[in-house]
Amino acid sequence: MSVTALEVSPKRAAILAAASRLFMGEGFAAVSMDAVAREAGVSKATLYAHFTGKEALFGAIVEARCEAIAAEAEALAVHAPSPEGALRKLALLWMGFLLQPSTMAIHRVVIAEGGRFPEIVRRFYAAGPARGRALLTGWIAAEQRHGHLRTDVDPDEAAGHFGALLRGDLYFRTFLGGPVPDEAAIAAAAEAAVAVFLRAFGPTSAAEANPGP
Repeated sequence: MSVTALEVSPKRAAILAAASRLFMGEGFAAVSMDAVAREAGVSKATLYAHFTGKEALFGAIVEARCEAIAAEAEALAVHAPSPEGALRKLALLWMGFLLQPSTMAIHRVVIAEGGRFPEIVRRFYAAGPARGRALLTGWIAAEQRHGHLRTDVDPDEAAGHFGALLRGDLYFRTFLGGPVPDEAAIAAAAEAAVAVFLRAFGPTSAAEANPGP
């Protein structure tokens, strides 16, 4: 997606920041577009010129948070010296992102209010989990072609398993209100996820690991 002047304007940034504070502090249902306009210091006309409604605004918040992490993940995957190294870097990056209080707050809003507002679930999944899974699926498919990962599994399925490994017990305990994990705990959980993934999806033979020209 190209970045337009509208998307980087100070008013848009102010709206996103204000809406994020309100949604995470008060919940999606309790926040009105009037409240967002007041918090951001803009008129309702300006607010609606940028966003058609609360669902679009929530989706834009998720997209903005995921944009930078996706770009960083792509760079890590491309420049890592080995598949194992790439997976470790991706696991650390994504787990650190998932366990941030601001990310947790978004997840809690989606869980708490998605039943009444299914559009925010759709927008959240498209901007966050689906985008991350698509990125990882493409990387796994490329590594399969080079013989670095098993070639007899669907890359999208393998990507789904890796995501599930990252959202394990540490993520669940933090989501339920536990303390924010320290770097050592995140690193240990990331390393465990990578180890399990490679046992399941790593090359199964020397010929597959070194396919030749």
